[in-house]
Amino acid sequence: MLTRKQLDLLEFIHKRIQRDGVPPSFDEMKEALDLRSKSGIHRLITALEERGFIRRLAHRARAIEIVKLPETMSTGGRSGFEPRVIDGDRPSAPAPSGALPLDALGVNDLPLLGRIAAGSPIEAITDGASHVSVPGGMVSGAGKHYALEVKGDSMIEAGINSGDVVVIRETSHADNGDIVVAQVDGYEATLKRFRKNGDMIALEAANPAYETRLLREGQVKVQGKLVGLIRTY
Repeated sequence: MLTRKQLDLLEFIHKRIQRDGVPPSFDEMKEALDLRSKSGIHRLITALEERGFIRRLAHRARAIEIVKLPETMSTGGRSGFEPRVIDGDRPSAPAPSGALPLDALGVNDLPLLGRIAAGSPIEAITDGASHVSVPGGMVSGAGKHYALEVKGDSMIEAGINSGDVVVIRETSHADNGDIVVAQVDGYEATLKRFRKNGDMIALEAANPAYETRLLREGQVKVQGKLVGLIRTY
């Protein structure tokens, strides 16, 4: 399954090739998807190529060939998918509706939605093919919960290591100091400490090797707050 941005870009390229006989330029793609830099387009193009939807032809400018279209485009429908986490090694699937009910032992099965970057943000995509069992006390608050595998070391001084599984409560609100799943520019997701000052948001790492990212409020969407952590030795 493609992320919303990947699907939008594939649809835009397909329509332009049908209309003009040639694919759009990177500047046109950037403008059509309302991205701030070409690096985001390069990332999306690479993801589409890796998933087998397009092919880039060597030694030719603006040479992109559509190899296949997803069923949602072929049938004229849209999946309604909203990217929220980072691509893992598992096949992707639509986001599940939330946690399963508590069983008699007070254990909750949560959807494991892939991997979240605790480091440099990576393109976001959901998974949900796996589940992880967590103590019921971790999900006692209101709202849906899900789990993510951490990739990277930017939060090690907050006790979060690469390979840990974090338990996240879905919410769009965060207070200063909360550790959150933050979506950046609609297609990156990262685990960072949240701080807001006026119309600016700081995403702080807990590792001096990583710089704090300062972003405009409109660039950041909070998608959940850390409520628990599971570590396997």
